[in-house]
Amino acid sequence: MKKTFLLLVLAVITASVASGKVTRRTLNIIQSTVPETETIAPETMEFVYDYRCCVDTTGSQTEGFDSDNMLLQIGPDGLSKFSSYKNLTIDSILMRSTPEQIATAAMDGKLSNGEFMTIYKNYPDGKLTHTEKICEDWFSYTEDMSQLDWELTDSVATVLGYQCQSARCRFRGREWRVLYTEEIPLADGPWKLHGLPGLIMKASDDRGHYIFECIGIKSKADRPITIYKVPFNKTDRRGYYDAKHRYDINPYSYYEATTGYHVTVTDMEGNPSLEAYEPMELSYDYLETDWKK
Repeated sequence: MKKTFLLLVLAVITASVASGKVTRRTLNIIQSTVPETETIAPETMEFVYDYRCCVDTTGSQTEGFDSDNMLLQIGPDGLSKFSSYKNLTIDSILMRSTPEQIATAAMDGKLSNGEFMTIYKNYPDGKLTHTEKICEDWFSYTEDMSQLDWELTDSVATVLGYQCQSARCRFRGREWRVLYTEEIPLADGPWKLHGLPGLIMKASDDRGHYIFECIGIKSKADRPITIYKVPFNKTDRRGYYDAKHRYDINPYSYYEATTGYHVTVTDMEGNPSLEAYEPMELSYDYLETDWKK
């Protein structure tokens, strides 16, 4: 495994435009190398989804959204991988750049990470594996493939020129409304959604806080489906959400506790911002809202 070292850590504080209240704190951690990967299956098709998530449910629904492009890779025997297209691009840049080029790209803001959530369906067979990087820690948990209780509904629409039918279901605290097309006979879709007689082309929860929409298709794809060869912290779904929540409410303290490094956060005058190390209440909830139960 290639040893990675810290290149740049940037503390980011996001405030509500309307109130000025701090709604989110994050760390942009730029690595100079890419972990080695293991190929687990060949790819036959791939789909790109626009992923939007609301990170400030207290404000306007036209503001406070993060976005990323996600890649759904289809492999044999129902295996698939759903991961950030942006991170795939950044990995490619890092692997073909010199240290000097990487440093310049990082300072220019061209190496900001995308979504670290990665979902493997039917890996292993009949199971779902979720991997994710939280701060500098890699987590992994495996669970049974959920049997979603879909209700077919009457709406029809087109997505990317494909005729779609509609369906809905309640899954782990959210009601999901989707459009799927039988023209692409894959019982798969973005994130953990699956089980319809066609590919899910668009999905959103009933509050519009999380939205996935297919924006690109490659029917003859040959990109390998891989997994990082990193020392995962093996956990379960509850353990993963506990760690994610600890980081999200207090990222700078989490970083210091888990790495031994120090982050200094200052105000506009350059004075230390001590309140940045206090836990904060999140103004959004996760894709699965039942994690606390």
